[in-house]
Amino acid sequence: MKKLLLATAAATLAAFPATAQDGPVPVGIILGFTGPIESITPNMAASAELAFEEASDSGLLLGGRTIEPVRGDSTCIDAAAATATAERLITSDNVVAIMGADCSGVTTAIVNNVAVPNGVPMISPSATSPALSTIDDQGLFFRTAPSDARQGEVIANVLDERGIDEVAVTYTNNDYGKGLADSFTSAFEALGHAVLISAAHEDGRADYSAEVGALSASGADTLVVFGYLDQGGRGIVQAALDTGAFDQFVFGDGMHGQSIVDAIGSELYGKVVGAVPGSDNPGSETFQKMADEAGFQGSATYTGESYDAGALLALAMQAAGSTDRAAIAEAVTAVANEPGEVILPGELAKGLQILADGGEIDYEGATGVEMIGPGEAAGSYRIFEIEDGEIVTVGFR
Repeated sequence: MKKLLLATAAATLAAFPATAQDGPVPVGIILGFTGPIESITPNMAASAELAFEEASDSGLLLGGRTIEPVRGDSTCIDAAAATATAERLITSDNVVAIMGADCSGVTTAIVNNVAVPNGVPMISPSATSPALSTIDDQGLFFRTAPSDARQGEVIANVLDERGIDEVAVTYTNNDYGKGLADSFTSAFEALGHAVLISAAHEDGRADYSAEVGALSASGADTLVVFGYLDQGGRGIVQAALDTGAFDQFVFGDGMHGQSIVDAIGSELYGKVVGAVPGSDNPGSETFQKMADEAGFQGSATYTGESYDAGALLALAMQAAGSTDRAAIAEAVTAVANEPGEVILPGELAKGLQILADGGEIDYEGATGVEMIGPGEAAGSYRIFEIEDGEIVTVGFR
């Protein structure tokens, strides 16, 4: 199938060598620019736009076309608002594909209500709910971050190795939170340990003392927080610290970000271990240098995954030989996996040229992309701690 796609792409490019006069190609970027993860999305958007700019500046994309990013706000938590944003980008801005969305609930809503009915491909850098693995997406939905089914196992193993036998779990009351909590609980209990309480919390509350009181009553010393760093997750942690309810904390990926370190400060130092998708593959360091040069933080949450999502869309266009939405969707897995020449960050021009010449590529990018199963990444995780005002990487899984 991959060779057929690339042969078709080469023939199409040969038949239409000059398409620059058709104008820029609009591609949507739907992220929670407001809401519970608003502190991390600017770096994510900048990462995707860096990939779009790299492909555009090469002069090789579809014979000289450029990508025009069109931003939209998912809010992360408001499915109706996210759906309206996606509808606007598709019907008014006529985007050919979407980089996003970010949070699992709004991503699910967009896939079901907008992307599938309109045949628009999406690549999310951060929607990690296990439920998205089986969504009826008609082959249109992909993600560069691994499923939380894997994240739950990774965190459980880290705690097992650290000798932590009992925990309390709190999770944001949505698809992301519940999916990750269920995955972790299953893996942790399979290792012979105990989740003494697992309770949902709502975002947007001014006071979380009641929730923390119930969690503390379980008798656990360690609190696992599967929430959002700019909303309920932070509130839970602050209330727990204010009351001295817990000695140590475990963070999921939604709690990874400098904003919570800056907001809470030294009370967190030495008390946190967590996991976030991340890789130490050869492309990771290159991407971070590129981000630094572009003026944003390449080591921030889901930045590598966002660059990779943008790069895959550009490369899939080239492999398809057009901006047809269905053709782009069909080409994503082909450019992401073997066989073919490995393509890393900063090498999109090389990949575009190989595809234009009828060759094959294996895009690994910033995070070691490999598409498995229903269009999702195998993925790896960065284990982190918080020390002296910084998020410190202590290993990879």
